[in-house]
Amino acid sequence: MARTKQTRKMVKQRFAQIQKRISLKDPRVLEKLDPKKKKLNDEKKKKALEEVRSVPQVSSALFFQYNTQLGPPFHILVDTNFINFSIKYKLDIIPSMMDCLYAKCIPYITDCVLAEVEKLGRKYKVALRIMKDPRFERLPCSHKGTYADDCLVQRVQQHKCYIVATNDKDLKRRIRKIPGVPIMYIAHHRYSIERMPDAYGAPRE
Repeated sequence: MARTKQTRKMVKQRFAQIQKRISLKDPRVLEKLDPKKKKLNDEKKKKALEEVRSVPQVSSALFFQYNTQLGPPFHILVDTNFINFSIKYKLDIIPSMMDCLYAKCIPYITDCVLAEVEKLGRKYKVALRIMKDPRFERLPCSHKGTYADDCLVQRVQQHKCYIVATNDKDLKRRIRKIPGVPIMYIAHHRYSIERMPDAYGAPRE
């Protein structure tokens, strides 16, 4: 009986030794076999430590999905093509905005949007005259370049009190990624609003 017990113990010990052995595919073994891989792994680790991860700060205006800075009177950033479509469909901008939101609306024109219309030439003389209306507020731009889409996106990211009025698909796609910013657009010969909270009683499609 004693012999059988000893043999069982021996077998258990052998199995334990086998289990403790490091496999040949283990990265520690591979590093010893190939020192170049070790250097590459060390470089990757250093790069990962050096990378500074920037997390965008969430605006204090947002309460979950609701933007607390939105409310009457509404501040609306107007894009070039929105004015052109309004002229095409013979829509008076400020009254149409008020019909859509059931509240006072203040349209804003940035320097970039105005410069964009001025570059388009004589064809857009009517649009330029509408933009220079005293009821339209002017917003000065301090950034470099005159690309209107970038200007509007930057402004909306900094200040959450604006609604963006545009019919441009690319600009809409960019603004949809920014939380708490509604989009006004023209559909079926009238103004419609997208992503407006229910609290403000805006009409739905």
